[in-house]
Amino acid sequence: MFSNLLHSKSTLITTTVTALLTAITAIFMLSSNNTATTNTDIQENSMKATSILRNMSTLSHAKIVPRPSKTRGAANHGWLDTKHTFSFAGWYDPRYMNYGSLRVLNEDRVMPGEGFPTHFHQNAEIFSYILSGELTHRDSMQKKGAESSDKDKFFRMHRGDVQFTTGGRGISHSEYNEHDKDWVHFLQIWALPWKRNLPPIYHTSTFAEEDKRQGFVTIITPLKAGPKATLEEEKAAVPTKEGTIPIHADLVFSAGIIPTGSAFNYTVGGGDLVTSKSDRKVYIHFPETKGGKAKIRLDGREDAILKEGDGAYVSHVNAGDVLKVESIGEEEAEVVVIDSSNDE
Repeated sequence: MFSNLLHSKSTLITTTVTALLTAITAIFMLSSNNTATTNTDIQENSMKATSILRNMSTLSHAKIVPRPSKTRGAANHGWLDTKHTFSFAGWYDPRYMNYGSLRVLNEDRVMPGEGFPTHFHQNAEIFSYILSGELTHRDSMQKKGAESSDKDKFFRMHRGDVQFTTGGRGISHSEYNEHDKDWVHFLQIWALPWKRNLPPIYHTSTFAEEDKRQGFVTIITPLKAGPKATLEEEKAAVPTKEGTIPIHADLVFSAGIIPTGSAFNYTVGGGDLVTSKSDRKVYIHFPETKGGKAKIRLDGREDAILKEGDGAYVSHVNAGDVLKVESIGEEEAEVVVIDSSNDE
């Protein structure tokens, strides 16, 4: 039924856009002083009309609130340069606690030879998205300096890698930049789980750069078995979408690298990948990867243009809604989307 509604909605949007394009083209033609309209005139007018439509909002019911980078918490410890979207560690701001089930979004840079020694996590869904450099994960049972072919115990993450941890009833690991000269730049994201004291587990996967340049790539989706999963289903760890990492939350995490002058469409909720279909909480984060030369625009809105480091809260949207993200800067734009329910 939901897929039929999506099809009907898509058909209505296509019909509406076609009608608007025809009407705008006609207006340009009528306003022309040249009574002899040529094919060239028609093409030029059509291009002008298309340009106007390209910048029109397709989500007029959505509320989009930009979050400037300067409002993030920031700390530079020498070995660690970090920025917090939500209250974390020594930085607290009651205005920025969470958004849906998204609780932590840190953009970290760690110098060579430094990192986070063995530490404990509990009752949180945690994942690291590598932007550049190298980050080495070791389980608490893996001695410092030792290596293993078991990705749960040891893994050197690079750009394109995502490592996921279900803290559950408790798990310990370390994360170090063991490279001899390059800093590592990565996002660390925490989500609130739908259930406490789950069995701890790791997942590590790589997502191709080429795919992210074609459109938004879905990286994390809800555990298919849901909150009532049996122990066997927890061990099987089947995600809602094949090839993604399963999370214990009604959340979808996606990423795309948008070429300059192009636009990607993000479908809220992955279409039918989530349980809660209405009033989704979508957070857009625009990492600092191009030295300030990249820029994006959301939903064709001039008041929703983001610079690197900025984010945006998108609310009043439902599964199946389509959010357009345009790259309008000098360099391609890497964008991540955290899309969760409003139940938290």
